[in-house]
Amino acid sequence: MEKYYCTGLDNLSEAALRIVSFAKFDKIWVFKGDLGAGKTTIIREIAKIFGVIDRVNSPTFSLINEYQNTKGEVFYHFDFYRVGNPEEALEIGIEEYFYSGKYCWIEWAEKIAAYIPSDFIHIHIDVDDTGGRMITLNRVINGKTNG
Repeated sequence: MEKYYCTGLDNLSEAALRIVSFAKFDKIWVFKGDLGAGKTTIIREIAKIFGVIDRVNSPTFSLINEYQNTKGEVFYHFDFYRVGNPEEALEIGIEEYFYSGKYCWIEWAEKIAAYIPSDFIHIHIDVDDTGGRMITLNRVINGKTNG
């Protein structure tokens, strides 16, 4: 487990560097935090580190956005906030994406928990009263947190 405190949204680029350093060899990254915690904002910063050239925004209505970097590598960004029934996610072929070997950045994974692979990086963002964020990183292997 690793923890990092950033003072606000303007400080998320440093947090993104720490997340990439911790998780770069893992392909499934689950972002958890309340609405407005900065999940999409930090994914945007992570995408910059990977050289993504596409516009990074929340796929709240489309469920998935596909991005490409300068090397032609593909990244998938999911947002399951609006999913009412977890089986809706199966209709877009999430299993193919999750097991593609490409990076998958997932917001609101708890809405489709049964379909998330058992190995992933869990990135939890807690916002405090001052607007600062405590970011906790955990490696989950076979469904168990290993730090």
